[in-house]
Order: sequence, then C-alpha cells, then structure tokens
Amino acid sequence: MPSGLSPAEQRLYSVASASQILNIGRSHAYDEIRLGRLRTVRSGRRRLVPIEYIEEYVELLKSEADDMAA
Repeated sequence: MPSGLSPAEQRLYSVASASQILNIGRSHAYDEIRLGRLRTVRSGRRRLVPIEYIEEYVELLKSEADDMAA
C-alpha cells in the first residue's frame, strides 16, 4: 500500500488483497479474473483490482443470488 494512504483511501489492490477483501481464495480470484467476472487493470506486469471493480463483482454475486432465488 502506498505510504500516506489509509486502507479506506486506497484505490487499487493486488489480487491477493482483493481476494482477502472478498473473502475468497487467491486462486478463486484468478479464476474469476480469467472468466471475466472480476475485472482488473495492468500496471506494468502487475495486475491490480480497482475498488470499483471489487464493488462491481459483489453486485454481480448479489444479482446471481437474486436470480437463483427467483
């Protein structure tokens, strides 16, 4: 995490950190990325997950849960 930023102000997360936020395993996060369900950006060779994409993924999971309940 860049110095001077609190976790609430951080905008980009490593895949490992994003998987912790989402409470899923790192390999599951990479599977979701490969399937296009969890989007990422590239910074050089690093793959990072913006907080907006983490929130988008949560909304996707919620909509899938709603669809299954209907």
